[in-house]
This record gives sequence, C-alpha cells and structure tokens, in this order.
Amino acid sequence: MANINLLPWRERERERKKKDFLFYLGVAALLALVVLVALDRAINSNINNQNQVNAYLREQVTVLDGKLAEIRNIREQKEALTARMTVIQELQGNRPMIVRLFDELVRTLPEGVYYNTITRTNDSIALQGVAESNNRISALMRSLDDSEWFSDPSLRQINELKTGDAGAEQANANNSFQLTVKITAPNKEVQQ
Repeated sequence: MANINLLPWRERERERKKKDFLFYLGVAALLALVVLVALDRAINSNINNQNQVNAYLREQVTVLDGKLAEIRNIREQKEALTARMTVIQELQGNRPMIVRLFDELVRTLPEGVYYNTITRTNDSIALQGVAESNNRISALMRSLDDSEWFSDPSLRQINELKTGDAGAEQANANNSFQLTVKITAPNKEVQQ
C-alpha cells in the first residue's frame, strides 16, 4: 500500500484558507469602512443641506415679519385715516346744523334777555346770560321748549344782580341766569 502523507497538504490548505479568510476579512473591513465614510458624508451633506434650508427659511421669515409689520403699520394708518374721514364727514354734515342752532337761539331770544356765554357739550347747550326780570327768563324757557331744535330747558341758577355788577349796567338787567337745553334735530322738512 502506498504511503501518502496528507499532513503537509492539510497544513498548506489551512494556511491558504487562513490567508483567504484574512483577505476576505480585510476586504469586508475595507468595504465597511468605505460604507461608513459614504454614510458619514451623505449624512453630513444632508445636515448641510438642511442647515442651508433652515437659514433660507429664517431669512424668509425675517422678510415676512418685516412685511407683516409694514401691513400692521398700513392698517393702523388706514384706521387713523378712516377715523379722520369720519370726523370730517360728521363736521361737514353738522356744519349747516350749527348755523341753524345759532339762528334758532336768536329766534327764541325774547326782548330784555342777553346771552353772555354759550357752551355746547355733545347734545346739550349751556346758556349763561342776564335778563331784565324772571318773567323774561320764563319766556326764554318757553320759547326754547316750543322750538323744534331744542327740548327740555332746565334752569340751573338765577342770581339777582346788584347795581355795581358788570352785566346789570349794560342791559338794565336785574337777574343773571344759567340754564341748559338739549339739542333735538327736527325732521328733514324743517331743516331745509
């Protein structure tokens, strides 16, 4: 029988397999390293891209905040202008009414009564003046109450004037008075 020694062949085969294993292990490690580097670069690239997108969005948000502030400013200006226009329109609408009120105050003034001060507050007028007698003041109040432009005359105060008072000597008046009257806008036919 032939004597075959397989030990050296097995030893060489084991060495070859060991080298192959180490080679494939090195290749696998190299591939893993390449994959890790590629993944790291891809992740860093995505992070950089996202940071650029975030920076762009921050810039756009800043621009939009500026535009919103400008819009708020424009709205405030619009509201202020609208309020001014409303006031001007009210003044334009009330301009003929003021003339009519003064005209009506003169028409309702009886003889012997004189106004010193006329003050308007919202829808009421405060009148201060002097009169020759209490009867003249009563006539004034009746005349104001009969007017379509005024209502509810209310006497606040009557004082008897002495001969040294300034208003008494001017108009031969004996009494000073203070009264208030409410303004009532008559219907349209009366205003024209």
